Amino acid sequence: MPTVTSRLATHLHTLRLDRGWTLDQLAKTSGVSRGTLSRIEQGEVSPTTETLAKLSTAFGLAMSRLLSQVEDRFDPVIRHEDQSVWLDPATGFRRRAVSPLAPGLNAEVLACEIPPNQILTYGAAPKPDLEHHLILQSGRLELTVADESHDLGPGDCLRYVLTSSSQFKTGPEGAHYLLVLL
Repeated sequence: MPTVTSRLATHLHTLRLDRGWTLDQLAKTSGVSRGTLSRIEQGEVSPTTETLAKLSTAFGLAMSRLLSQVEDRFDPVIRHEDQSVWLDPATGFRRRAVSPLAPGLNAEVLACEIPPNQILTYGAAPKPDLEHHLILQSGRLELTVADESHDLGPGDCLRYVLTSSSQFKTGPEGAHYLLVLL
């Protein structure tokens, strides 16, 4: 059975070919090196969060939508052991698709973990105007959206519409949160 990484590699390759782009064209559009793109498409490496964000922007897709396209289709019950997990090998960021996008459903729910003392920066909204509801479960999180910083503690909920850049910064505790996207 193919892994999320291998399905993602195949999907990214298909997205590029569907647009008629060469690796060089995608490299120029995304800001990701041709060599890295080739290794990702061959399934030799898993893209980092930063790389995946750049590719999502280049393809005009929200990162969650890009990842959902390689996950299994609609099932009313998604057992914990069957939920797709993606891990950023560079930062340790972990994303579990608790309730992934599916045909006929408008929302998705992600359970995310950012290890201690990490900064994840997204240069642009891959899909502008996507509604976010972030509920911090544990730890501390400083989330900057469109140059406005929010310091979140356990139980806090930040609601926003993503239109530009964002940055997630953790302290010594790291952060565990749920993210609902609409």
